[in-house]
Amino acid sequence: MKLLLVEDDMEISTMLKEFLATENFEVTCAGDGESACRLFDGGHYDLVLLDLMIPKKSGMDVMQYIRRSSIVPIIILSAKDSDSDKTLGLGLGADDYITKPFSVSEVLARIKANIRRSTRWAQTSEAAEPQECETIRCGDLMMNLTDYTVSNKGVNVELTAKEFEILKLFMQNPRRVYTKEQIYTSVWNEAYFGDENAVNVHISRLRNKLEENPRSPRYVITVWGIGYKLGEQA
Repeated sequence: MKLLLVEDDMEISTMLKEFLATENFEVTCAGDGESACRLFDGGHYDLVLLDLMIPKKSGMDVMQYIRRSSIVPIIILSAKDSDSDKTLGLGLGADDYITKPFSVSEVLARIKANIRRSTRWAQTSEAAEPQECETIRCGDLMMNLTDYTVSNKGVNVELTAKEFEILKLFMQNPRRVYTKEQIYTSVWNEAYFGDENAVNVHISRLRNKLEENPRSPRYVITVWGIGYKLGEQA
């Protein structure tokens, strides 16, 4: 597995690179935003570890640059731990957020979890015999569980792994209302500790991609005081 580590603190960068090498990860390091974008364009990476406070081009700018062409998992590493920073980072396309100081074991666990989800999402059937596609249809939405694609009125919708998993949860159980805790534990496969930012931001991004008017959603609707469900018009 190849990782791109964007971190201007050489001590942290060296520590992470050496530790991850013992776990059989090939790590390429960038010390500033411009070199990060250049290295990303020149290689293929399974995941990006991205510090926000880097020179020449900010971590947020690097993330936006990557998201123009790729849905590779991005984990933010940052000393900024306010809710607004986490929400902004997740809103711009990050898949996870780790606050400094951190333990290398925590970083490793998050890397493996995000790569596992990304791999499961991107995997296509490798069976030798042709087989029918497994699909779910709810109104204008069609989800293909064989090649992990989604279309709305016949137009392909580009979703990240977590967005896909959240929508799949709703489409497979169209009458069920899910709390934020249930969504988090189902999609992230981790214990929920009351941090609503991750769920809120991914729901918002999903609506922006699916809805004609995200402020008046038809597909992913809020059940006030409880959580979210698939809209009856979907």
